[in-house]
Amino acid sequence: MNKNEFIAKIAADAELKKSDAEKFLDAFVSNVKEIMAAGDKLQIVGFGTFEAKTRSEKEGINPATGEKIRIAACKVPSFKPGKTLKDELNK
Repeated sequence: MNKNEFIAKIAADAELKKSDAEKFLDAFVSNVKEIMAAGDKLQIVGFGTFEAKTRSEKEGINPATGEKIRIAACKVPSFKPGKTLKDELNK
């Protein structure tokens, strides 16, 4: 399912105009990004938790040359599904 199909589904399920459903989805995604960038986490009970985790610096190997390289620390997005979501997927 792509974004346009998802917007159409939200609009149909919530009885909204597609433009309103698109505004909702864009606002949701934007807010999740802002929350994670600020170092906070968003927990939606029954669905899951969005948060940014820090990946520590590590040493890697350049596959072309075999030379050891340093891979810098970075933040990565993380999603941990909630119990209700897991149960729904495993029916």
